[in-house]
Formats: sequence, C-alpha cells, structure tokens
Amino acid sequence: MSNASNPASEPAPKPPQVSESEDACGAQRVQDRVGRRYDEALGESIRRESGAATLRTIRPGHAYTLEYRGDRINVHLDGSDTITDIGCG
Repeated sequence: MSNASNPASEPAPKPPQVSESEDACGAQRVQDRVGRRYDEALGESIRRESGAATLRTIRPGHAYTLEYRGDRINVHLDGSDTITDIGCG
C-alpha cells in the first residue's frame, strides 16, 4: 500500500454571519415608540427617523415572508395595534 495521502479537500465556505448587534435598519433610534398605539403617521415617522428602506407591520395571526432584509424595519403590534417590538428584518 502506498503512503501517499489523498489531496485535502477544502472545507465548504461558512455561511455569512449576521450579528444580532447590527442595526442596519436603525431600529435602535426609534425604540422610544414601543408601547405607543400604531397609526400610519407614526409608522412613517419610524421609517423616516430610523433610515430604513422599508417598514413592515407585523400583526398577530397574519402571514409574512421569512426572508431577512437588514434594511427593513419590522414593527410588531399586539391585537390593539400597540407597538410591542421594533427590529430589523
């Protein structure tokens, strides 16, 4: 038997890392809106002040796509349209 080793195969590249601390959509700048009642004017001010490209409202029981977009700000609402969370995605 030969002692020649097989050429080492290169490992697959690792997937890109998405840091939880990244704030590409500017969500940290508008956290003071959590707890307020959502309306279109408030939504527009959140999008504008955050610098996000787009804003998506997420309501309980509604279906949404799962793709992550770092430049999109998500505003999570409860059943009475009160903002419960604001984050990128």
